[in-house]
Amino acid sequence: MTADYRNSDSGAAGSEAPTAETSGALRPHDAPRLDPRPVYRPRIEAAFSRVFGRPGGVTGSFAPPDVRRTDEPRVQIGPPDPLLAEAFGRPEGDTDTIQRDPRGVAAPRVDTAPPTDPWRDPEAGVELGSPALHTEERSRPVASVISAREVLFGGKVAPKALVVLGAVALAIGLVGGLLAAVVTADRSSLTSRSVTLVQGGGEDLGQSAVARVADAVLPAVVSIQVAIGDQGSTGSGVVIDGAGYIVTNNHVISAAATAPDGGKIQVIFSDGTKVEAQIVGRDPKTDLAVLKVSADNLTVAQLGKSGDVQVGEDVVAVGSPLGLSKTVTRGIVSALHRPLRLSGEGSDTNAVIDAVQTDAAINHGNSGGALVDDTGRVIGINTAMLSESGGSVGLGFAIPIDDVTTVAQTLIRDGQMHHPEIGVNARTVVNDNTSGAQVANVHTGSPAAQARIVENDVIIKVGDRMVTSADELVVAINLQTIGEPVTVQLIRQGRTVDVDVTPVSD
Repeated sequence: MTADYRNSDSGAAGSEAPTAETSGALRPHDAPRLDPRPVYRPRIEAAFSRVFGRPGGVTGSFAPPDVRRTDEPRVQIGPPDPLLAEAFGRPEGDTDTIQRDPRGVAAPRVDTAPPTDPWRDPEAGVELGSPALHTEERSRPVASVISAREVLFGGKVAPKALVVLGAVALAIGLVGGLLAAVVTADRSSLTSRSVTLVQGGGEDLGQSAVARVADAVLPAVVSIQVAIGDQGSTGSGVVIDGAGYIVTNNHVISAAATAPDGGKIQVIFSDGTKVEAQIVGRDPKTDLAVLKVSADNLTVAQLGKSGDVQVGEDVVAVGSPLGLSKTVTRGIVSALHRPLRLSGEGSDTNAVIDAVQTDAAINHGNSGGALVDDTGRVIGINTAMLSESGGSVGLGFAIPIDDVTTVAQTLIRDGQMHHPEIGVNARTVVNDNTSGAQVANVHTGSPAAQARIVENDVIIKVGDRMVTSADELVVAINLQTIGEPVTVQLIRQGRTVDVDVTPVSD
């Protein structure tokens, strides 16, 4: 079977069908013939047509046909600028060059009269001779130099002029010498005899409050030295009675009291007098002790009252910090009724005090010294400090004077001190509901057991004193009287319960 193939573009007579080599592709004669694809002309907006369209009456290029194409460029030469033609044009009558003829006739020279000064004549010849001076300068006479002998004895200067000249020279010399002496007087040496230092004094300016307190209290504050064999320690004390009774801290003298062979305690007064002291009694639960010395004409400290002490008032701490006797530091009362547990620093002290807090500097050796108000009255016995550095940059604490008076009076009278107790051990508890002292255990047969206080009860108040911690519970119980009932408020299983407890002696 033979197929008839024709050129898709055929239609003229006598045309031959293309081969694969000439057309590159063969198609059947009966293949459908497609119409030409229409030309797509996008719509042109009127605004663009007005800006970019041909002007009216123009169908082709914008340029006219006679200007659109030229066979060769046309160079148009315009007339030169008049100023440039005048500056760079050829001279009139000269068409070949603009150079001036050097053989041309020069302008006639005008002769001028020669200058009178030959030095100013550029055409003057060179010659040797005298300087070219004016006539009047050559004829001027030259003055002769007069010597000092001729001035003084030759008679060429008037005597009055000589006298005046000498007086002027003498005055100038004197003034210059005085100025030089004044200017260089202090530069010749680093020392001077013209300087006199002036000190004030003599007038009565009055003493400051601290100075008055120091004068009144220093004679009543003593230094205490404790020696046990080759070891020793220092502290302070306060004379509280003219019979020789001195109050101090228990931890100051406890080493001598508990030593097997005993220790030696010496008291040094502000005037340097040193005497031996004996222990009258001591109370480890309040960290207080009383000593007795044999001495006459003692200065006794004035004791104040704890109820008169206010936060913010000025106070002075007096004692022997770091072994330096008669030292005074100043501060204020920063807080009252601060429960503070004392470790005793190796002694048998086991106390919780209701402390007076102060920012007056207190260091080792201040223990047992006086904390004094601005009237000179003792309001506390310095006993402890809290400091991160171990020095006085911190807070000091003193035993309130009411507690000191009670304990010292009892020790002087009985030689020992008893405290009230209710027979419980407690720990501090703080939660969302309350804070207080939670009972850890109750001693059998104790006042607390008789009042049916049980473990896990949280004591929040003893008498009139609120309790927020275990240490504050100890302080609150110590404020009570042995044998007298006191109301204890506690929380038990979420309920507030009041019970009456009668403290007994320890």
